[in-house]
Amino acid sequence: MNSEERSTKSGKFFFDTYAIIEIYEGDVAFAKYAGMAFFTTKLNLFELHQYFLRSGNEMFADAEIEKYAPHLQSFDVEMIKKASKFRKKHKGENLSMTDCIGYVSAKEKGLVFLTGDSMFEGLENVEFVK
Repeated sequence: MNSEERSTKSGKFFFDTYAIIEIYEGDVAFAKYAGMAFFTTKLNLFELHQYFLRSGNEMFADAEIEKYAPHLQSFDVEMIKKASKFRKKHKGENLSMTDCIGYVSAKEKGLVFLTGDSMFEGLENVEFVK
């Protein structure tokens, strides 16, 4: 069973900010993930809030990210250490702190990391969509 078959059957995903935005924007490539159960972190919500702020309407941005609060997954100091080591291992690939924490959290918790970020293409436990 490939990654896509495994993740689609389990329905257990970690959506990175890229995936959340593409689903929000109605990207056809991400359409099958709309409405699926998922998790994300507060760091991803920060990035999402920044995205919504670009509309120029703070009240809209504030209201929109509230919709994602039920999907939050926490992480601890050990996860930060693991994510930092992952980032160091992939030095030169310009991975963000947020993405490293998300990826390592997903892997540790048995979730599939959904992204369209090409820096994660081909990595274990990633469902890459473009």
